[in-house]
Amino acid sequence: VQLQASGGGLVQPGGSLTLSCAASGFTLDYYAIAWFRQAPGKEREGVSCFTSTDRNTYYADSVRGRFATSKNSDKNTVYLRMNSLKPEDTAKYSCAVGSYCAVVHGVVRLYEDDYWGQGTQVTVSS
Repeated sequence: VQLQASGGGLVQPGGSLTLSCAASGFTLDYYAIAWFRQAPGKEREGVSCFTSTDRNTYYADSVRGRFATSKNSDKNTVYLRMNSLKPEDTAKYSCAVGSYCAVVHGVVRLYEDDYWGQGTQVTVSS
């Protein structure tokens, strides 16, 4: 059972990146899949979530309108498309699966989390 996040890199402010979270050993079809980020010296922040049961999406206030999450069931992979990137988006991004999500006080919460993947670094700098 594994979650593998990839797609990070260095991008200029205003640029775009797409992260991938690929699952192996289990299907994502019954899970909520969330993206988290953590910058040095800061708390981990939930930025998005996709719930496979009803295909709902959830976003943190800090990224709503700029980030979009989607799922490809054939590839058993969830994506995070990040547009209009800002220096404050710089962080290590990780994915995790659980039972359901909610937005609480402007951030995404993942409940009954089961698996976490290792992160991928996103750096937004000129």
